[in-house]
Amino acid sequence: MKTFILKGEYIQLIQLLKVMNWVEHGAMAQFVVEEGLVKYNGQVDYRKRLKVKVGDIVEFDGQQVKIV
Repeated sequence: MKTFILKGEYIQLIQLLKVMNWVEHGAMAQFVVEEGLVKYNGQVDYRKRLKVKVGDIVEFDGQQVKIV
């Protein structure tokens, strides 16, 4: 599992996918979230603007990241 150091209060889910280089661009990030391919704390979540905070775990395409 990778870690991502959060510099502010939160990061939007689609921004996190881009920062982690799991997707190539914002449109692809929105698509994978809309299609239910991303898990947030173990559950599929369809909210593109979801605020990911410290302690959360995001999963996509067999990869996981914990927000610290």
